Amino acid sequence: RAKYGSDPDWGEQDRFRYRSQPSLLCLFIYNGILPSDLRERLRPFVPPPPPAEIRTVDEPPSTVPQRIYDHESRQPRQIDIPLILCETEHASQHDIHAILRLIDMSKIQASDKTKHITTAGARAISEILQDGDFYESEEGLKSWETNPWPIKSFAWPLILQNAGLVELAGRRLQLTSTGKKALAQPAHETIHKAWTRWLKTTLLDEFNRVHTIKGQTGKGKRTMTAVVDRRAATVRALRACPPHRWIAFDEFSRFMRAAGIRFEVAHDTWRLYIADPNYGSLGYSGYGGWHTLQARYMLTFLFEYVATLGLIDVAYIHPARARPDYHGQWGTDDLDCLSRYDGLLYLRINSLGAWCLGLTESYQAAPVQVQPILKVLPNLEIAATETLSPGDALFLEQFAQQTSDFIWKIEPVKLLETLEQGRTVKDMLVFLEAKSGNALPDNVAIFFKETAGRVSQLAQLGPALLIEAKDAALAHLIANDTRLKSLCILAGEHYLVVPIESERAFRRALRELGYGLPGIR
Repeated sequence: RAKYGSDPDWGEQDRFRYRSQPSLLCLFIYNGILPSDLRERLRPFVPPPPPAEIRTVDEPPSTVPQRIYDHESRQPRQIDIPLILCETEHASQHDIHAILRLIDMSKIQASDKTKHITTAGARAISEILQDGDFYESEEGLKSWETNPWPIKSFAWPLILQNAGLVELAGRRLQLTSTGKKALAQPAHETIHKAWTRWLKTTLLDEFNRVHTIKGQTGKGKRTMTAVVDRRAATVRALRACPPHRWIAFDEFSRFMRAAGIRFEVAHDTWRLYIADPNYGSLGYSGYGGWHTLQARYMLTFLFEYVATLGLIDVAYIHPARARPDYHGQWGTDDLDCLSRYDGLLYLRINSLGAWCLGLTESYQAAPVQVQPILKVLPNLEIAATETLSPGDALFLEQFAQQTSDFIWKIEPVKLLETLEQGRTVKDMLVFLEAKSGNALPDNVAIFFKETAGRVSQLAQLGPALLIEAKDAALAHLIANDTRLKSLCILAGEHYLVVPIESERAFRRALRELGYGLPGIR
């Protein structure tokens, strides 16, 4: 059915499903089996079936039809829903740096148990995404209406934690040393590493995000299949798709079944249910099929993680009433969709996705888009010609102070603080030149480079003990003793500095010299 669109022609059947006039196909296949001896006789001259192919389109339609119930006429009618087209490749490369900067400002909290961020954190992330989240948060919804937000805002913190770029410190997310280095590295390289790590993660089972299907936690968790295998099957199908061509999700799903690229979501679907574990169990015949389980898993994985990372462009609508394939199952009468991802209708592998999926050997990083929206002045002021995006404003906050709606002032103290945290002047200069469309004034460029040079003049070697001697003679005696001189440094006439890692050896050698070192007074 998936490959050819229908069942084979077995001939005519009567009302008792008896083949009153069987077709010639029944001479070859008996009870669903082609006998082995007949198989060998047919093999030399019967050509093998052609491989499954996937159908693509140049562009998705601008609208899709949808049937709704008109309460005034009390009749169903059809309306056209505009399709939202989202190209993710460049947005994801902006977003990953913007979110890392936001987290570095200690503004995002998360659960130490689930690693999921708070609602406030998701809102803060949504505000700095280049194109926003796929959906905006909806307030005042009725009990049966679905709020599809958040998607990107939920996924990014988990992706970054799994990639080792971000970690929890108490309840707040903070950058790791790798995360700080990532701010100075090309975004596409960081995304490639994050994608590779996500394919192997057990931090999250994406199917858990389909909240309407219960029974996935507790004892039911043991019946869920390995999530790594599910991702591998979906990625295998993606790699069989031609890049830069739009593919309907339903066609992608059909192709997987036709090509034999299959996976299971649960070992025992009786554990999974909708609304009620008895009446709504997905183990009943016709309930927990491919469209309910496997397709919903793929929708979640593709929409929330593959698209968020910028590997595929997507075309979608609101999930409500987008996929009626679950209608008829017990307990679904009050659901306007089975998952918040039901609205994904088309996908397209872009250049970043082709590289991350191994379809191309290299990726040509898109240059920073020149947008002449800033003017850098010789007096260290930055004038904006229009309202800055949240991501751009967040970047400027690292080294400049906003003095009015459209004016920023580069602050030496803020610049020094940012450089102390491991940022590079090069990253700032590239940003300012790209956003202004011109080279910076000479004195501004010199100011940045001289400030960076002054930061590099000093190095922090670690903590140490400061010890005071009663008289200068004793301090000099200890600093020049053959056992102690390699463990301490003379500071002035009365003080000694001992690196913290040398404290135990220093105390031991000091006792051998005949002196002791009490605790802090």
